[in-house]
Amino acid sequence: MKTVDPTGIDAREFGDHALAEGETVVHSPQGEVLVLGHRATRDVVENPEQFSSAVSSHLQIPNGLDGEEHSRFRALIERYLTDEALAEFQPAFAAVARETVDQFEEQDSIDAVGELGAYYAVHAMLAWLNWPTTLAPRLIAWVISNGTANRSGDPQQAAGVAAEFDDIIREVVEPRLENPTGDVTSNLVHDQSLGRRLTFDEIVSILRNWTGGDLSSMAYCIGVILHGLAQQPAIQDRLRQGISAREFDAILDEFLRLDSPFVTNRRITTCPVTLAGNQLETGQRVRVVWTAANRDSAIVDKPESFDPEAHAEHNLVWGSGPHVCPGRGLSMLELRTIIGEILARAEVSLAGEGTREVYPTGGWRSLPVTLQKR
Repeated sequence: MKTVDPTGIDAREFGDHALAEGETVVHSPQGEVLVLGHRATRDVVENPEQFSSAVSSHLQIPNGLDGEEHSRFRALIERYLTDEALAEFQPAFAAVARETVDQFEEQDSIDAVGELGAYYAVHAMLAWLNWPTTLAPRLIAWVISNGTANRSGDPQQAAGVAAEFDDIIREVVEPRLENPTGDVTSNLVHDQSLGRRLTFDEIVSILRNWTGGDLSSMAYCIGVILHGLAQQPAIQDRLRQGISAREFDAILDEFLRLDSPFVTNRRITTCPVTLAGNQLETGQRVRVVWTAANRDSAIVDKPESFDPEAHAEHNLVWGSGPHVCPGRGLSMLELRTIIGEILARAEVSLAGEGTREVYPTGGWRSLPVTLQKR
């Protein structure tokens, strides 16, 4: 198995190059097996008995759990993420979207990720969880710090950023422990669907997963989609035509498939296993590279082409198997709302050269765009 170091490389370039060389599974200098091919990626994530998700020393609910424990927590969490549960927040997300466009429309240049994307991601999350808007500046600063920590690869820096976010979570959780407020956060704090109330550490883990990862991811998604729309004005026009939510989501998913900001997830083998012709021993750390799998020409015909319908079946942006992202519905509702608001009021164009993120993060670190009022 070839050894490849993707550090400091654009995740798309790294994956495309390795796959073009016929490498679907490679070693990293850090001792991980990097899984690039589409088939091999599905072999990993759809076989949790052989590839465990329990890879972290920290509690990660639900997707750091396996088996029945994962299923129980997954069922608890999914109750908050059904279409019916989320529908009541659409007006709030629409109000945040209007406020976001008001904030940035007609400026000569705005950063689609660090300004517009971060602003909308933070304020939409605050609306969903009913957290005080006074937290917005801290959370926007946290999104920037989190991106810096991810790029650094420094575990101590990442731990510091995580601890900072946990402090914010504690601030909003502790008042609700004795005084229920009837919002999503309070309902989670007092949830007894497991036959008991959640421990404080479990509450923090769930809210960290709902918020900490989603804030940065949402900002990156907005950057990727606005870049794609700026390059394809005809798609902007198509989205303005009052198409169905299903078609709208398919178009957004295709932009994200082409340039996924969700680059990797980790697993660990529970037994000796053969993967893409390579023998892996028990305890081998594995990292699936979604960006590469989504652009694998062995599965996706003309992976650089924009074809939502043709590529939908093989789109792994939100994962696959039992650990598929439980928050897809929430993320798509938020994305559909902000992109719809932008396109209803503005033409999207690039305002200069952007800066790409590098592995293990994807998409754009910064992307200057203009929202020209229609």
